[in-house]
Amino acid sequence: MRLPTLAAVSAELNQLLTALPGIIVLVEENGTVLYVSPPAVPLSLVRGDRLRSSRLRKFIADAQALGQPASREWDLKRGEERDDFIVHASPFSDGSLLLTFDDVSEAKRLDAVRRDFVANVSHELKTPVSALSLLAEAVAEAAEDPDAVRHFTSRMKAEAQRLAVLVGDLLDLSLLSHEGLRAIDPIEVDSFVLTATDAVSQIAQNRRVQVVVSGERGLVIYGDREQLVMAVRNLLTNAVGYSPEGGVVTLTVTRNGDYVEIGVSDQGEGIPEEALTRIFERFFRVDPGRSRQTGGTGLGLAIVKHVCANHGGDCVAESVVGEGSTFTLRLPVFIDPAGLFDDPDDDEESPVAPATARTEGIQL
Repeated sequence: MRLPTLAAVSAELNQLLTALPGIIVLVEENGTVLYVSPPAVPLSLVRGDRLRSSRLRKFIADAQALGQPASREWDLKRGEERDDFIVHASPFSDGSLLLTFDDVSEAKRLDAVRRDFVANVSHELKTPVSALSLLAEAVAEAAEDPDAVRHFTSRMKAEAQRLAVLVGDLLDLSLLSHEGLRAIDPIEVDSFVLTATDAVSQIAQNRRVQVVVSGERGLVIYGDREQLVMAVRNLLTNAVGYSPEGGVVTLTVTRNGDYVEIGVSDQGEGIPEEALTRIFERFFRVDPGRSRQTGGTGLGLAIVKHVCANHGGDCVAESVVGEGSTFTLRLPVFIDPAGLFDDPDDDEESPVAPATARTEGIQL
């Protein structure tokens, strides 16, 4: 597509508009397009020397009639994709008009995610709070029955623990989303893997699940130890919770090029292929009923994803229904900066300039 140029206007204006970032369209009073910036080309806004959108043409006519700047929302559908813009119209005294487009697609998407998150949080918090309220009433009514009181108080304890875990996960996710890395240090992988496995040892013993750690030793990455422990602990907790009693969870550490890969595998029921694309979404559960039985909040894998992103890595999920799942953290390996520079003491071939050469040409 050949872009309309500014042959009819001054070279100075042409240079100015070309230097401006973003999507820009300049039209004459009669609607003829004089200029389209290169970022507008993929959107196919122009056909020949006219704007394709009847909504934009009407918007321009209204702004020209008013003779003052105006703005409006405008969306463009391209197949299954949709782009959302705020379009600003700035009319000039000669009747021409400048259109600028602010892409707000990502802002709208994030706003929708925020609304869904708030709605989910409200629902998830309401469930244990309502349960605690009902159980408290039941305890009061069963005050004369010790067995019933023990039963209801045990249920209250379980709901309180569930609420505490949910609040803790929400706080962790909030900190990860806004603070990034709180500490950046060389961290031994063996160290935070050991801490994470110790943290889930009691849960594993209760379910008679064996946790086996293998792979390369002595690997180092660069990052926040607390966050790394959190990510590996969440993967191990999920693996233990979804493994059958008496099963085995394996954690394997390997180096693959410039990355350290930490894989956690279980022998559970596996994850359907259609769910794998959503597995890292907040509050997404493959089996909501099973997740509540195991105490899951639906936030553990979202936390893992944020930890990986903060460290410049990612997390990959693989699963076969009926055979189990493997989640692999891929984190950049630590490279000692000192190793990036030559040490003159070890370089026997480096020529050494004579002392007189260093001061040649310098007058004291």
